[in-house]
Amino acid sequence: QQCHLWAQTHRRWTRQDWQKALFTDELRFCLTRGDGRICVYRRRTEHYTEACTLERDRFGGGESVIVWGGVSQHHRTELVVIAGNLNVVHYREDILLPHVVPFLQAHPDMTPKHDNATSHTAHSVCYFLQDRNVSVLPWPAKSPDLNPIEHVWDLLDRRVRARAIPPRNVQELAGALVEEWGNISQQELANLMQSMRCTAVLNAAGGHTRF
Repeated sequence: QQCHLWAQTHRRWTRQDWQKALFTDELRFCLTRGDGRICVYRRRTEHYTEACTLERDRFGGGESVIVWGGVSQHHRTELVVIAGNLNVVHYREDILLPHVVPFLQAHPDMTPKHDNATSHTAHSVCYFLQDRNVSVLPWPAKSPDLNPIEHVWDLLDRRVRARAIPPRNVQELAGALVEEWGNISQQELANLMQSMRCTAVLNAAGGHTRF
C-alpha cells in the first residue's frame, strides 16, 4: 500500500523533477559470490506474484566490503568505504557530515533520498538533518526496485568482476570498487537514472515489478 501510494504521488513528476533527486544507498560487496538462487515452479504469468517471490537481505557473510554512494542525473558523490557496519554514528559522522552536507551546499536544488534503515531514520540523524535544513525525499519501506541506484550497484559489481586481475582480498576489493566507481561515465549513470517505475508499481498495485 505504501508503494502504491508513493507511485500515485510521484507519477506526474517530470524528468526535471527527478533530476533534482540524489539517490543514496549502501551495499555490501562480497569477495566471493555464491549462487544463492532458489528453484521456483510457476506459471508463465506468475513472475512477480507474492507466492513466487522471496524477499531477502542482500547482506551476506564471508569477506566483504560495505560502501556508500550517491548518484543523480548529472552528479555523483565519492564512493565511501565503510569500516565495520554502518550504525547511526558512522552514518551521521562519516557519511552525512563530510559527504552529503557539502554536496547539498554545492548543489542546493538537490534533495537526497535514503531508505528507511535504522541508521537513516534514528532521531539523532533526523535532528542532524533538520538543524541543517535538509529535507529528505519520502520513500516507502522495502522498495529497492524503486531506486535506480540498484542498477548502478549491479554495473559496479560487473565492472569489478570483469577486471583482468580480480581482487584477492578485501583491501584490493575496496580499491577496485573505488576505482571502478570513478571509471563509470556520467552518461552511463544518466542512462540508469532516466527510468522511474511509478507506472510499473501502479500496474502491480504496489507489488513486485520486474525491476
